[in-house]
Amino acid sequence: MFMSGAYSHLGRRKGDYMFNRHKRFLLPILVISVIAIVFIYKQFEEEKPEVVVVLKNVDLDYWKYIKAGAEKGFEDLGIDGKVVAPKDETVEAQREMLKRVLKENPDVLIVAPVYSADSINSELEKFVKKDIPVLFIYADDTWEHKTAYIGTNNFSLGEKAGILLASQLQPGDKVALLGGKQRLVEGERIRGAKDSLEAVKIEIVAEKKGLPDDNPKVVTEEIESILREHPDLKGVVASTDYIALPVLKALQEKGIQMPVIGASGIPEMLKLVEEGTLSSAVAQNPYDMGYISVQTALKVTKGEQVSHFLDSDVDIITKGNAKERIDFLNSVME
Repeated sequence: MFMSGAYSHLGRRKGDYMFNRHKRFLLPILVISVIAIVFIYKQFEEEKPEVVVVLKNVDLDYWKYIKAGAEKGFEDLGIDGKVVAPKDETVEAQREMLKRVLKENPDVLIVAPVYSADSINSELEKFVKKDIPVLFIYADDTWEHKTAYIGTNNFSLGEKAGILLASQLQPGDKVALLGGKQRLVEGERIRGAKDSLEAVKIEIVAEKKGLPDDNPKVVTEEIESILREHPDLKGVVASTDYIALPVLKALQEKGIQMPVIGASGIPEMLKLVEEGTLSSAVAQNPYDMGYISVQTALKVTKGEQVSHFLDSDVDIITKGNAKERIDFLNSVME
């Protein structure tokens, strides 16, 4: 009995020794494994692509939707990104912002030029020299070094706006075309509308470009001047909703009813369709524009080939789908 107990005791001591030996062996492995996991995680965090989106404005709803789409893209795709815009919508302010962004050495720049790429070419060239791809959003340009353009086919948008207006008029009716300051963007929209309207013998009696998005008073004065000269005016195509809305207000104050077609698809315009004040509207997809631009930037960082033009498309809004679009736009701003 004694001997058996002794052997049992020795066996337990041997087992404890082996267990402690394994513990001493496994502990360093465990520590190394934890360190490796932390290192890999930190490395992954550090290697997130950096993307900067430089817009021309973030105060108007349209630009807020682009910003929201881009930020959702950052979140979904694991990108270290940000959306910025100059306080003043001027070429000089955007140039200064681009200079600051360049110092951050992002992996990709996404930019919506205030007027055209010509106005900021000198700054964009500096990104190219540092091998930073440049994507255009909202406004396309012929600048040879761009990687891609993400946005609307603005000539096609103008055509659709013209067709929509013509569908509510008769051949020989008189209309006005009102364009904004973005030469390539809004000029293309006006050109597209003009082609559609002239094809069905609608008479364009006034064509005004260079109107501001952020100064309703100037737009109001312009439409009042056109009405004095052409009191038999039957319709208006505006290159943005921010021009269309002051026109509508001025007409309503004069008790005049006529179709006015904008081109942005912001909630204020869509509510007029929902209420029946307007029969229809043209709507872009700025939220999609922002999201697709970030998707494209990620592909570029991976060395993937991307299309030179990614179309964010245009929708026609009627009373039947106006509320659904308004609800969506409200949801992305929550």
